[in-house]
Amino acid sequence: MMLNAMLWVARSGAPWRDLPEHYGSWKTVYTRFRRWQIAGIWDEILKHVSVSPDFEHIMIDATIVRVH
Repeated sequence: MMLNAMLWVARSGAPWRDLPEHYGSWKTVYTRFRRWQIAGIWDEILKHVSVSPDFEHIMIDATIVRVH
């Protein structure tokens, strides 16, 4: 539940205080997030997630915006 709450804040870009109530207290989630950040857990997670990309799913943005 905590991880989902942290990911919700990261995805939405909303302030911690706007965390939906079904995730629990925003202060508790923020405190856990900071502890993990200080302990280096997020660095380890990102290191393991980005070790070897398999390039199975690649997304290329080909948006063209024309200005008149």
